[in-house]
Amino acid sequence: MDKPQKKPDLWLTAAIIGILVIGIVMVYSSSNIWSEYKFNDAWYFAKRQMLFAAAGIMAMITLSRIPYYTWYRHAKWILIICLIFLIGVLIPGVGMVRGGARSWIGVGMFSIQPSEFMKLGLIIFLARFLSERQKKMASFQEGFLPGLTIIAIPFALIMLQPDLGTGVVMVGTCLVMMFAAGARIGHFMLIAGAGAAGMVGLIASAPYRIKRITAFLHPWEDPLGSGFQIIQSLYAIGPGGLLGMGLGNSMQKFFYLPEPQTDFIFAVLAEELGFLGGIGLLGLFFLLLWRGIRTSLYAPDLFGTLLSLGIVGMISIQVMINVSVVTGLIPVTGITLPLVSYGGSSLTLTLASLGLLLSVSRYSSK
Repeated sequence: MDKPQKKPDLWLTAAIIGILVIGIVMVYSSSNIWSEYKFNDAWYFAKRQMLFAAAGIMAMITLSRIPYYTWYRHAKWILIICLIFLIGVLIPGVGMVRGGARSWIGVGMFSIQPSEFMKLGLIIFLARFLSERQKKMASFQEGFLPGLTIIAIPFALIMLQPDLGTGVVMVGTCLVMMFAAGARIGHFMLIAGAGAAGMVGLIASAPYRIKRITAFLHPWEDPLGSGFQIIQSLYAIGPGGLLGMGLGNSMQKFFYLPEPQTDFIFAVLAEELGFLGGIGLLGLFFLLLWRGIRTSLYAPDLFGTLLSLGIVGMISIQVMINVSVVTGLIPVTGITLPLVSYGGSSLTLTLASLGLLLSVSRYSSK
């Protein structure tokens, strides 16, 4: 396995580039009014997104050329470094507070979000851990419980920020990996009750989360407060119809939908490009999912299988949550749309993760 058997998966690469291009176009289209008003530069967010995309593509190309099993040897140190950053962000004076969450560390003109690094770092470490303990995964004490403990530590640190959305994506991804590694369904059912109780506790402990639940159930009871985002999102999606109002012709981006270039960018896309535009983007995500799962199935070893599955699972869970929030199916969570929403750490780390996936595809048996 010293030499790759082929070039990276062409269809997977095409899906990544297609989604990324749509994302850059939509970041400009959704943010130009807000950018002009706030920064006197209609291209402010779009230029930064292109810069992040360039850095992410370089990371993706570099990582796709490095044999994926290289990270098996360094998995422990990757996790330790991510934990150090995750602890550092909680230190006053180091971590930056935005939207009530201490989730960023300032680096010059930019900022990084350690929780994004942790998602990838934990996937790499857990892929190694589970591949080494596959025969023990049927045991609760020797396999399942140690795996949960590994997940619980970074999850607790992320909840101290607090960032429930990122924590949910990370835990969901890791549970998918554990199931694929051979964990028994009965063990998942055993912790389901405790997990549900814990989730209720986390929601009840923060008033803003309770408001999000009530806004989801009855948005019109507070249309200018807690229900504002979801109402404005649906106002964007509805007029889009089948073909949309045309690229750049969104009305909701005129200060109705708060910061439309981030969590609710899919609503602007649906308004401008219509149902067919939304389905087209989701089709590209489905192509990415299909080729990613295919890469996982034909990976030459269990580490490659779990690494691929973790990356695909992370992206797929984020897409499902974001689109569900935007369309009013679940409460607002603060999860961005991968490769599409504006955000430096998220975009760069997602592309880097996909570089690892492309690396595994070079060694797949088909």
